[in-house]
Amino acid sequence: MTLSSAPSAATAAVSAASLHVPTVRPATQADDAFIDELQAIAFGPGRFAKTAYRIRERFKIDPSLSLVAEVDGTACGSVWMTPISIGGRNGWMLGPLATHPNFRKLGAGKLLAREVTRNALARGDGEFVMLVGDRDYYCPLGWEPTTLGNIQFPGPVDPTRVLLFAEDKTLAETLSGPIAAWQQG
Repeated sequence: MTLSSAPSAATAAVSAASLHVPTVRPATQADDAFIDELQAIAFGPGRFAKTAYRIRERFKIDPSLSLVAEVDGTACGSVWMTPISIGGRNGWMLGPLATHPNFRKLGAGKLLAREVTRNALARGDGEFVMLVGDRDYYCPLGWEPTTLGNIQFPGPVDPTRVLLFAEDKTLAETLSGPIAAWQQG
Protein backbone atom coordinates (compact mmCIF):
# COMPACT_ATOMS: atom_id res chain seq x y z
CA MET A 1 0.00 0.00 0.00
CA THR A 2 1.42 3.38 -0.91
CA LEU A 3 1.06 6.44 1.27
CA SER A 4 -1.44 7.93 -1.16
CA SER A 5 -3.63 4.81 -0.98
CA ALA A 6 -3.50 4.55 2.84
CA PRO A 7 -6.76 5.49 4.58
CA SER A 8 -6.88 8.94 6.10
CA ALA A 9 -7.37 9.40 9.86
CA ALA A 10 -10.98 10.41 9.23
CA THR A 11 -11.60 7.30 7.12
CA ALA A 12 -9.97 5.12 9.78
CA ALA A 13 -12.21 6.66 12.46
CA VAL A 14 -15.32 6.00 10.38
CA SER A 15 -14.15 2.42 9.76
CA ALA A 16 -13.61 1.87 13.49
CA ALA A 17 -17.09 3.22 14.25
CA SER A 18 -18.61 0.88 11.68
CA LEU A 19 -17.03 -2.11 13.45
CA HIS A 20 -19.78 -1.90 16.07
CA VAL A 21 -17.42 -2.00 19.03
CA PRO A 22 -19.28 -2.72 22.28
CA THR A 23 -19.01 -0.42 25.29
CA VAL A 24 -20.06 -1.05 28.88
CA ARG A 25 -21.93 1.13 31.35
CA PRO A 26 -23.60 0.64 34.74
CA ALA A 27 -27.14 -0.74 34.56
CA THR A 28 -29.96 1.50 35.78
CA GLN A 29 -33.57 0.83 36.71
CA ALA A 30 -34.47 1.97 33.20
CA ASP A 31 -32.68 -1.19 31.96
CA ASP A 32 -34.81 -3.62 34.00
CA ALA A 33 -37.28 -4.43 31.20
CA PHE A 34 -34.45 -4.91 28.67
CA ILE A 35 -32.56 -7.23 31.05
CA ASP A 36 -35.67 -9.31 31.82
CA GLU A 37 -36.45 -9.69 28.12
CA LEU A 38 -32.81 -10.46 27.28
CA GLN A 39 -32.60 -13.21 29.91
CA ALA A 40 -35.86 -14.72 28.65
CA ILE A 41 -34.47 -14.77 25.10
CA ALA A 42 -31.05 -16.10 26.13
CA PHE A 43 -32.07 -18.72 28.70
CA GLY A 44 -35.77 -19.45 28.17
CA PRO A 45 -38.32 -20.39 30.80
CA GLY A 46 -36.12 -23.18 32.20
CA ARG A 47 -33.74 -20.60 33.64
CA PHE A 48 -35.76 -20.41 36.86
CA ALA A 49 -35.13 -24.09 37.60
CA LYS A 50 -31.36 -23.74 37.46
CA THR A 51 -29.35 -23.88 40.67
CA ALA A 52 -27.74 -20.51 39.90
CA TYR A 53 -31.19 -18.89 40.11
CA ARG A 54 -31.74 -20.48 43.52
CA ILE A 55 -28.55 -18.78 44.70
CA ARG A 56 -29.71 -15.42 43.32
CA GLU A 57 -33.04 -15.85 45.09
CA ARG A 58 -31.27 -16.44 48.43
CA PHE A 59 -28.59 -13.77 48.02
CA LYS A 60 -29.65 -10.70 46.06
CA ILE A 61 -27.54 -9.32 43.24
CA ASP A 62 -25.37 -6.28 43.86
CA PRO A 63 -26.91 -3.54 41.68
CA SER A 64 -23.64 -1.58 41.78
CA LEU A 65 -22.05 -4.47 39.88
CA SER A 66 -24.75 -4.74 37.22
CA LEU A 67 -23.56 -3.74 33.78
CA VAL A 68 -25.10 -3.28 30.35
CA ALA A 69 -23.23 -3.53 27.05
CA GLU A 70 -24.17 -1.29 24.15
CA VAL A 71 -23.28 -1.22 20.48
CA ASP A 72 -23.83 2.09 18.73
CA GLY A 73 -26.03 3.22 21.65
CA THR A 74 -28.26 0.12 21.59
CA ALA A 75 -28.32 -2.11 24.66
CA CYS A 76 -27.19 -5.58 23.66
CA GLY A 77 -26.00 -7.44 26.76
CA SER A 78 -26.02 -7.53 30.52
CA VAL A 79 -24.33 -9.13 33.50
CA TRP A 80 -25.05 -9.33 37.22
CA MET A 81 -22.97 -10.23 40.26
CA THR A 82 -24.22 -11.87 43.43
CA PRO A 83 -22.20 -11.47 46.65
CA ILE A 84 -21.53 -14.90 48.18
CA SER A 85 -19.19 -16.64 50.58
CA ILE A 86 -17.53 -20.03 50.18
CA GLY A 87 -15.65 -21.53 53.09
CA GLY A 88 -15.85 -18.19 54.91
CA ARG A 89 -14.20 -16.32 52.02
CA ASN A 90 -16.14 -13.55 50.29
CA GLY A 91 -16.50 -13.24 46.55
CA TRP A 92 -19.12 -13.02 43.83
CA MET A 93 -21.03 -15.32 41.56
CA LEU A 94 -21.05 -13.93 38.02
CA GLY A 95 -24.21 -14.25 36.03
CA PRO A 96 -26.39 -14.36 34.31
CA LEU A 97 -24.31 -13.02 31.46
CA ALA A 98 -26.31 -12.64 28.27
CA THR A 99 -25.89 -11.07 24.85
CA HIS A 100 -28.79 -10.53 22.46
CA PRO A 101 -28.55 -12.93 19.48
CA ASN A 102 -28.42 -9.99 17.04
CA PHE A 103 -25.20 -8.78 18.70
CA ARG A 104 -23.28 -11.99 19.27
CA LYS A 105 -19.67 -12.38 18.13
CA LEU A 106 -18.90 -8.68 18.68
CA GLY A 107 -17.16 -9.23 22.03
CA ALA A 108 -19.85 -7.73 24.28
CA GLY A 109 -20.11 -10.80 26.52
CA LYS A 110 -16.37 -11.07 27.07
CA LEU A 111 -16.15 -7.33 27.69
CA LEU A 112 -18.93 -7.57 30.28
CA ALA A 113 -17.27 -10.54 32.02
CA ARG A 114 -13.88 -8.84 32.18
CA GLU A 115 -15.21 -5.45 33.28
CA VAL A 116 -17.57 -6.69 36.01
CA THR A 117 -14.83 -8.97 37.39
CA ARG A 118 -12.30 -6.13 37.37
CA ASN A 119 -14.78 -3.81 39.11
CA ALA A 120 -15.65 -6.37 41.78
CA LEU A 121 -12.10 -7.36 42.66
CA ALA A 122 -10.89 -3.74 42.60
CA ARG A 123 -13.08 -3.09 45.65
CA GLY A 124 -10.74 -5.21 47.74
CA ASP A 125 -13.45 -6.78 49.90
CA GLY A 126 -13.84 -10.03 47.97
CA GLU A 127 -11.28 -12.56 46.80
CA PHE A 128 -12.84 -14.29 43.81
CA VAL A 129 -15.44 -14.39 41.08
CA MET A 130 -17.05 -17.80 40.61
CA LEU A 131 -19.36 -18.92 37.82
CA VAL A 132 -20.87 -21.97 36.22
CA GLY A 133 -20.03 -21.81 32.54
CA ASP A 134 -18.29 -23.02 29.44
CA ARG A 135 -14.54 -23.57 29.88
CA ASP A 136 -13.85 -22.76 26.23
CA TYR A 137 -15.42 -19.32 26.70
CA TYR A 138 -14.21 -18.33 30.18
CA CYS A 139 -10.80 -19.99 30.66
CA PRO A 140 -9.12 -17.87 27.96
CA LEU A 141 -10.37 -14.85 29.96
CA GLY A 142 -8.55 -16.03 33.11
CA TRP A 143 -11.06 -18.30 34.84
CA GLU A 144 -9.78 -21.63 36.11
CA PRO A 145 -11.52 -24.91 36.83
CA THR A 146 -12.13 -25.57 40.51
CA THR A 147 -11.41 -28.83 42.28
CA LEU A 148 -14.34 -31.10 41.43
CA GLY A 149 -16.92 -31.20 44.23
CA ASN A 150 -15.17 -28.69 46.51
CA ILE A 151 -17.84 -26.02 46.11
CA GLN A 152 -21.25 -27.17 47.30
CA PHE A 153 -24.30 -25.74 45.54
CA PRO A 154 -27.91 -25.79 46.77
CA GLY A 155 -28.86 -28.04 43.85
CA PRO A 156 -27.37 -29.93 40.93
CA VAL A 157 -24.49 -28.38 38.99
CA ASP A 158 -22.03 -29.94 36.56
CA PRO A 159 -18.81 -29.66 38.64
CA THR A 160 -16.67 -29.50 35.50
CA ARG A 161 -18.31 -26.13 34.69
CA VAL A 162 -17.53 -24.47 38.05
CA LEU A 163 -14.84 -21.88 37.31
CA LEU A 164 -13.03 -19.31 39.43
CA PHE A 165 -11.18 -16.06 38.78
CA ALA A 166 -8.89 -14.86 41.56
CA GLU A 167 -5.61 -13.02 41.98
CA ASP A 168 -4.50 -15.96 44.16
CA LYS A 169 -4.15 -18.66 41.51
CA THR A 170 -4.18 -21.44 44.15
CA LEU A 171 -7.71 -20.50 45.23
CA ALA A 172 -9.35 -22.41 42.34
CA GLU A 173 -7.85 -25.60 43.75
CA THR A 174 -8.34 -24.91 47.46
CA LEU A 175 -11.63 -23.01 47.81
CA SER A 176 -14.08 -25.37 49.47
CA GLY A 177 -17.45 -25.36 51.19
CA PRO A 178 -21.10 -24.54 50.69
CA ILE A 179 -22.22 -21.34 49.00
CA ALA A 180 -23.41 -19.02 51.76
CA ALA A 181 -24.19 -15.37 52.44
CA TRP A 182 -21.45 -12.75 52.29
CA GLN A 183 -19.58 -12.74 55.60
CA GLN A 184 -19.79 -9.41 57.42
CA GLY A 185 -16.62 -7.98 59.04
